[in-house]
Amino acid sequence: MAPKPKQKSLLQSIFRFFIPKQMLSLKNWFWFGVSRIGVAVTTFYVSLTLIFSVIPVPFSAYMLQKKVEHLIQGDLYKIQYQWVSLDRISWQMQMSVIAGEDQKFPIHFGIDFDAIEAAIKRNSKSQKKPRGASTISQQTVKNLYLWHGTSWLRKGIEVPLTFLVELLWNKQRVLEVYLNIAEFGDGIFGVEAAAKHYFKKSASQLSLQEASLLAASLPNPMIYRVKIPSQTMRSRQQWIMRQVNNLGGINYLEKL
Repeated sequence: MAPKPKQKSLLQSIFRFFIPKQMLSLKNWFWFGVSRIGVAVTTFYVSLTLIFSVIPVPFSAYMLQKKVEHLIQGDLYKIQYQWVSLDRISWQMQMSVIAGEDQKFPIHFGIDFDAIEAAIKRNSKSQKKPRGASTISQQTVKNLYLWHGTSWLRKGIEVPLTFLVELLWNKQRVLEVYLNIAEFGDGIFGVEAAAKHYFKKSASQLSLQEASLLAASLPNPMIYRVKIPSQTMRSRQQWIMRQVNNLGGINYLEKL
C-alpha cells in the first residue's frame, strides 16, 4: 500500500534532514564516499603509528609481501626476525646505517630535498640504474606500511606517511624500527636476526667491521650478500667505516 501524502511528506523531510540537498547527485555521493574513505585510512595509519610508537612491531608489510609472493610460487619462505630495543644494538651498527644511508638523519624532517636534487642530476647524466635518495625515515615507512617496487603511487603515499612518522616518533624510535625491520638477506629481517645468522652473536656485540658490512648490503641484500661480499660491497664497507669516523663515531648519536 502506497504511503499517504502526509506520510510521504514526512519521510521526504526526514530524508532531507539527514542527507543534505547537495548530496543527492551521483557526483556528490562519489566525493562523499571518497572523503569518508580518506578519513578512515588516515585514522587507521595515525592509530597504527601511535601504537607502534610504544610497542615492538610484530611484522612489517614487506615481510607480508615476501611471504605472499613465495606462497603464490609454492615456495616455503621462513622469516628470521627478533625485535630488540635500540639500547641492545651496538652504536657501531646504528652509526653504520646512518653513515651509509642517511647522514642528515638527525636534522631533516623525513625528506632530504638536497639528496633528491642531487640524485636527479646524477641519474640524468648516468646510463646506469637510477639511484634513489630515500632517507631512513622513508625506508622505514616503505618497509613497515607499503610495498617494494618502482611506483609513483607508492611514492605519493610514502611522503605524507613519512611526515606522520616524523611527527609522532622521535629519531631514536625511527632508527629503532628501521634497524628491526630492514632486510639483510633472504628471509632475514632486523639486525638481531642478521647478527645471529651471519656472525653468531647478538646485535649488541657487533663490531664496526661487522656492522659496516651489514650496512653495505642494504641497497639490495639479494645482490650485495653478506656471506659472499663482492669487491664493490667491500669498497662500500670501507667507505662506511671512514664515514662513521668522519661523523664522530658514537658522539654523533647524541644529536638524535
